[in-house]
Amino acid sequence: MAALIHGGISSIGLKNFNYKGRTSPLFKDTHTSFLSVQRRKFNLKVRAAETDTNEVTSRSPDKAPATNAGSSNINQLLGMKGAAQEADKWKIRLQLTKPVTWAPLIWGVVCGAAASGNFQWNVEDVAKSLCCMILSGPFLTGYTQTLNDWYDREIDAINEPYRPIPSGAISENEVITQIWVLLLGGLGLAAVLDVWAGHDVPTVFYIAVGGSLLSYIYSAPPLKLKQNGWIGNFALGSSYICLPWWAGQALFGTLKPDIMVLTVLYSIAGLGIAVVNDFKSIEGDRTMGLQSLPVAFGVETAKWICVGAIDITQLTVAGYLFATGKLYYALALLGLITPQVILQFQYLLKDPIKYDVKYQASAQPFLVLGLLVTALATSH
Repeated sequence: MAALIHGGISSIGLKNFNYKGRTSPLFKDTHTSFLSVQRRKFNLKVRAAETDTNEVTSRSPDKAPATNAGSSNINQLLGMKGAAQEADKWKIRLQLTKPVTWAPLIWGVVCGAAASGNFQWNVEDVAKSLCCMILSGPFLTGYTQTLNDWYDREIDAINEPYRPIPSGAISENEVITQIWVLLLGGLGLAAVLDVWAGHDVPTVFYIAVGGSLLSYIYSAPPLKLKQNGWIGNFALGSSYICLPWWAGQALFGTLKPDIMVLTVLYSIAGLGIAVVNDFKSIEGDRTMGLQSLPVAFGVETAKWICVGAIDITQLTVAGYLFATGKLYYALALLGLITPQVILQFQYLLKDPIKYDVKYQASAQPFLVLGLLVTALATSH
């Protein structure tokens, strides 16, 4: 429920955003006027300062850098970089939720259900798990991504000015409405799942509320956790690993302290994954004062922090499984770490800016399979 993270129900006072001559009372913007960013984004040429021995000098185009119409349209629907510009509002709304980011959350629910040891392949349990996946993916991840795009609109005006909000393809009121509908829909579905599971304590609802609040403070001022590369990336990693796992396990069984500790440890690998996404945003992050790890330490150091967090975490978990008598699970996890290391040298360590997407697409499947191996190990 990475998406479970990011919200704040009563206090989601976003910003006062002057948009096409209208001012929303819900938004009190203490930052640079978005319109002023819009006016100067075409003239703005950001030259990144040197980061260690690396210099980043790329400039984002005003139009999406799509290679062909087919892939561009698919990227638009999935919320990926290089998307086509759309006029259809429902396609734009879907793009804001970034469906490509739902997969890890949905997988996290699978891992949690497996770790419970109580999931049965019957109609009721499958239906419960599907509802929990919808909660974690379309609702709360969609809420998180839309909220994050709202608060990142000034950075996106520099990095990706063709995105829906900075390009003006969707209005202020439409974005605000989408944020509230997804948040309240997710919390409502979480409450229904607790009733369905017969919980005396609404555990799934509490996880959803906690995740939604974490999402809000991650994206929104004054805390805006994403401004700090360490805290922000760990919060993001934990939301993608811990929260959906906890929801799936709580839905079908009991969420135990040792599992909570293990998944929090696994979230350090999530921190490394989050750093991969920071490489493409160095210019905008530096301009807006966000201390992502590539900005703070430079590309060379950040890429080693990234692979270290991913690999050392998984090796530690494999050691834990071995120490607790789960030899075959430990060996399986080691087998899944090996191709990740090979792909890191092939792509990420060679050029993390150029190969970030290719690395994620080729290496992450092995990491998420390792999560399932760990979940199955803990269920026995």
